[in-house]
Amino acid sequence: MSVRHDVTLNVHCSAPDEIWRKVGGVYQSMPYWAGNVRGPRWTGGEIDLWASVEPGGLQIAGVMPEEIWREWYGWLKAALTGALGYEIGEVADGYDFIYWE
Repeated sequence: MSVRHDVTLNVHCSAPDEIWRKVGGVYQSMPYWAGNVRGPRWTGGEIDLWASVEPGGLQIAGVMPEEIWREWYGWLKAALTGALGYEIGEVADGYDFIYWE
């Protein structure tokens, strides 16, 4: 059964283009990647996630079964951390922005 997820990660909207190119590469490497269909999306079966750059950070939201989400979300944060060179996590959990207006 799919569960609704909505997280905001510490990648600020004012990050330079180089950061966003790296983010795009990570997106494409993730399972269920569906391309940029009205924005970045991951789909399949009971999966329909999207990404959005918001003033409060990088938002990932949509539906995905919990057992898949736990592993997928861990991979996403680890891949972004490796690509961007700083620890990626949820703003609500106290992860700081590196780039800020």
